[in-house]
Amino acid sequence: MSRYTGPKARINRRLGGQIFESAGALRATNRKPEPPGMHPRPRKVSTYGESMREKQKIKYYYGLGERQLRKLFDQAGRMSGNTGENLLLLCERRLDSVVRLSGLTHTRPQARQGVSHGHFTVNGRFCDIPSAQVRAGDVIHVKRRQNIVGLYRGRVAEFNGQTADWLAFDEENLKVIVHRLPTAEDITLPVSVEMVVELMSR
Repeated sequence: MSRYTGPKARINRRLGGQIFESAGALRATNRKPEPPGMHPRPRKVSTYGESMREKQKIKYYYGLGERQLRKLFDQAGRMSGNTGENLLLLCERRLDSVVRLSGLTHTRPQARQGVSHGHFTVNGRFCDIPSAQVRAGDVIHVKRRQNIVGLYRGRVAEFNGQTADWLAFDEENLKVIVHRLPTAEDITLPVSVEMVVELMSR
Protein backbone atom coordinates (compact mmCIF):
# COMPACT_ATOMS: atom_id res chain seq x y z
CA MET A 1 0.00 0.00 0.00
CA SER A 2 2.75 2.45 0.89
CA ARG A 3 4.28 2.08 -2.57
CA TYR A 4 1.20 1.68 -4.72
CA THR A 5 2.22 1.59 -8.39
CA GLY A 6 -1.07 0.60 -10.00
CA PRO A 7 -3.59 2.76 -11.91
CA LYS A 8 -4.14 5.84 -9.76
CA ALA A 9 -7.27 7.08 -11.52
CA ARG A 10 -8.93 3.75 -10.71
CA ILE A 11 -8.37 4.38 -7.00
CA ASN A 12 -9.75 7.92 -7.33
CA ARG A 13 -12.88 6.60 -9.04
CA ARG A 14 -13.36 3.75 -6.59
CA LEU A 15 -12.99 5.96 -3.51
CA GLY A 16 -14.85 8.92 -5.00
CA GLY A 17 -12.25 11.65 -4.53
CA GLN A 18 -8.94 13.14 -5.67
CA ILE A 19 -6.79 10.79 -3.62
CA PHE A 20 -3.95 10.80 -6.15
CA GLU A 21 -3.05 14.26 -7.47
CA SER A 22 -0.98 13.51 -10.58
CA ALA A 23 -2.18 15.28 -13.71
CA GLY A 24 -2.90 12.03 -15.56
CA ALA A 25 -4.92 10.58 -12.68
CA LEU A 26 -6.99 13.77 -12.35
CA ARG A 27 -7.69 13.94 -16.11
CA ALA A 28 -8.77 10.31 -16.19
CA THR A 29 -10.92 10.75 -13.07
CA ASN A 30 -12.69 13.77 -14.56
CA ARG A 31 -13.24 11.91 -17.81
CA LYS A 32 -14.76 8.87 -16.05
CA PRO A 33 -15.95 9.86 -12.56
CA GLU A 34 -18.08 6.73 -12.09
CA PRO A 35 -16.66 3.70 -10.22
CA PRO A 36 -14.47 1.35 -12.30
CA GLY A 37 -15.97 -1.72 -13.93
CA MET A 38 -17.64 -2.73 -17.20
CA HIS A 39 -21.15 -1.91 -16.02
CA PRO A 40 -20.82 0.32 -12.96
CA ARG A 41 -23.99 0.64 -10.91
CA PRO A 42 -24.79 1.96 -7.46
CA ARG A 43 -24.43 -0.75 -4.84
CA LYS A 44 -25.54 -0.75 -1.25
CA VAL A 45 -22.44 -0.71 0.93
CA SER A 46 -22.46 -1.99 4.50
CA THR A 47 -21.26 0.15 7.39
CA TYR A 48 -18.15 -2.02 7.55
CA GLY A 49 -17.57 -1.47 3.83
CA GLU A 50 -17.92 2.30 4.22
CA SER A 51 -15.47 2.26 7.12
CA MET A 52 -12.96 0.28 5.07
CA ARG A 53 -13.31 2.73 2.19
CA GLU A 54 -12.62 5.68 4.50
CA LYS A 55 -9.61 3.86 5.91
CA GLN A 56 -8.31 3.23 2.40
CA LYS A 57 -8.60 6.95 1.63
CA ILE A 58 -6.18 7.71 4.46
CA LYS A 59 -3.76 4.94 3.47
CA TYR A 60 -3.61 5.86 -0.22
CA TYR A 61 -3.64 9.64 0.31
CA TYR A 62 -0.74 9.67 2.77
CA GLY A 63 1.04 6.61 1.35
CA LEU A 64 0.75 4.53 4.51
CA GLY A 65 0.94 0.82 5.05
CA GLU A 66 -1.28 -0.99 7.53
CA ARG A 67 1.46 -1.17 10.15
CA GLN A 68 2.29 2.54 9.76
CA LEU A 69 -1.36 3.51 10.10
CA ARG A 70 -1.78 1.32 13.18
CA LYS A 71 1.30 2.88 14.77
CA LEU A 72 -0.05 6.40 14.16
CA PHE A 73 -3.47 5.34 15.46
CA ASP A 74 -1.96 4.05 18.69
CA GLN A 75 0.03 7.28 19.07
CA ALA A 76 -3.10 9.38 18.43
CA GLY A 77 -4.99 7.40 21.09
CA ARG A 78 -2.42 8.31 23.72
CA MET A 79 -2.73 12.04 22.95
CA SER A 80 -5.32 14.29 24.55
CA GLY A 81 -8.28 15.33 22.43
CA ASN A 82 -10.14 13.68 19.57
CA THR A 83 -8.39 10.50 18.39
CA GLY A 84 -9.55 10.87 14.77
CA GLU A 85 -8.35 14.46 14.49
CA ASN A 86 -5.08 13.54 16.16
CA LEU A 87 -4.56 10.73 13.65
CA LEU A 88 -5.00 13.02 10.65
CA LEU A 89 -2.88 15.76 12.22
CA LEU A 90 -0.04 13.29 12.72
CA CYS A 91 -0.36 12.36 9.04
CA GLU A 92 -0.25 16.03 8.03
CA ARG A 93 2.91 16.55 10.11
CA ARG A 94 4.89 13.87 8.26
CA LEU A 95 7.92 15.34 6.48
CA ASP A 96 6.77 14.18 3.05
CA SER A 97 3.36 15.76 3.63
CA VAL A 98 4.98 19.07 4.67
CA VAL A 99 7.11 19.06 1.52
CA ARG A 100 3.95 18.55 -0.56
CA LEU A 101 1.93 21.20 1.29
CA SER A 102 4.69 23.78 0.86
CA GLY A 103 4.46 23.53 -2.94
CA LEU A 104 7.92 22.02 -3.48
CA THR A 105 6.30 19.03 -5.19
CA HIS A 106 3.04 18.48 -7.04
CA THR A 107 2.11 15.16 -5.43
CA ARG A 108 2.79 13.25 -2.23
CA PRO A 109 4.58 10.37 -4.03
CA GLN A 110 6.97 12.98 -5.47
CA ALA A 111 7.56 14.38 -1.98
CA ARG A 112 8.10 10.91 -0.51
CA GLN A 113 10.63 10.06 -3.22
CA GLY A 114 12.48 13.36 -2.74
CA VAL A 115 12.77 12.84 1.02
CA SER A 116 13.85 9.20 0.58
CA HIS A 117 16.57 10.29 -1.86
CA GLY A 118 17.96 12.79 0.64
CA HIS A 119 16.94 16.00 -1.11
CA PHE A 120 16.08 17.82 2.15
CA THR A 121 17.57 18.79 5.47
CA VAL A 122 15.64 19.50 8.68
CA ASN A 123 17.20 22.13 10.94
CA GLY A 124 20.43 21.72 9.00
CA ARG A 125 20.55 17.95 9.50
CA PHE A 126 20.25 15.31 6.80
CA CYS A 127 16.90 13.47 6.93
CA ASP A 128 15.70 10.78 4.53
CA ILE A 129 12.74 9.48 6.57
CA PRO A 130 9.39 10.48 4.97
CA SER A 131 7.49 9.62 8.17
CA ALA A 132 9.56 11.96 10.37
CA GLN A 133 7.28 14.24 12.41
CA VAL A 134 7.94 17.98 12.12
CA ARG A 135 7.57 20.35 15.07
CA ALA A 136 6.82 24.04 15.36
CA GLY A 137 9.93 26.02 14.50
CA ASP A 138 11.47 23.36 12.25
CA VAL A 139 13.18 24.61 9.08
CA ILE A 140 13.27 22.39 5.98
CA HIS A 141 15.80 23.25 3.27
CA VAL A 142 16.32 21.84 -0.20
CA LYS A 143 19.85 20.43 -0.24
CA ARG A 144 22.23 22.94 -1.84
CA ARG A 145 23.28 20.92 -4.85
CA GLN A 146 22.92 22.49 -8.26
CA ASN A 147 20.91 19.70 -9.88
CA ILE A 148 18.57 19.32 -6.89
CA VAL A 149 18.02 23.08 -6.55
CA GLY A 150 17.26 23.29 -10.28
CA LEU A 151 14.74 20.45 -10.02
CA TYR A 152 12.77 22.10 -7.22
CA ARG A 153 12.93 25.59 -8.70
CA GLY A 154 11.25 24.16 -11.77
CA ARG A 155 8.53 22.49 -9.70
CA VAL A 156 7.90 25.64 -7.68
CA ALA A 157 7.58 27.66 -10.89
CA GLU A 158 4.87 25.26 -12.11
CA PHE A 159 3.01 25.14 -8.79
CA ASN A 160 -0.41 26.80 -9.06
CA GLY A 161 -1.71 26.00 -5.59
CA GLN A 162 -1.27 27.66 -2.21
CA THR A 163 1.12 26.89 0.63
CA ALA A 164 -0.62 25.60 3.77
CA ASP A 165 -1.42 28.34 6.30
CA TRP A 166 0.69 26.73 9.02
CA LEU A 167 3.80 26.78 6.82
CA ALA A 168 5.92 29.69 5.57
CA PHE A 169 7.69 29.13 2.26
CA ASP A 170 10.73 31.12 1.17
CA GLU A 171 10.77 30.64 -2.61
CA GLU A 172 14.11 32.41 -3.08
CA ASN A 173 15.98 30.11 -0.69
CA LEU A 174 13.74 27.04 -1.16
CA LYS A 175 13.12 26.98 2.58
CA VAL A 176 10.02 25.89 4.51
CA ILE A 177 9.41 27.06 8.08
CA VAL A 178 6.86 25.32 10.30
CA HIS A 179 5.60 28.40 12.15
CA ARG A 180 2.88 26.46 14.00
CA LEU A 181 1.41 22.98 14.20
CA PRO A 182 -1.65 22.22 12.06
CA THR A 183 -5.15 22.27 13.51
CA ALA A 184 -8.34 20.45 12.49
CA GLU A 185 -9.10 23.26 10.01
CA ASP A 186 -5.81 22.56 8.21
CA ILE A 187 -6.54 18.90 7.42
CA THR A 188 -6.52 18.48 3.63
CA LEU A 189 -8.26 15.10 3.25
CA PRO A 190 -12.08 14.99 3.37
CA VAL A 191 -12.71 11.72 5.21
CA SER A 192 -15.12 10.37 7.83
CA VAL A 193 -12.34 9.67 10.29
CA GLU A 194 -14.69 8.69 13.13
CA MET A 195 -15.71 5.63 11.09
CA VAL A 196 -12.03 4.73 10.79
CA VAL A 197 -11.52 5.16 14.53
CA GLU A 198 -14.49 2.91 15.26
CA LEU A 199 -13.19 0.29 12.83
CA MET A 200 -9.66 0.28 14.19
CA SER A 201 -10.83 0.25 17.81
CA ARG A 202 -12.44 -3.17 17.45
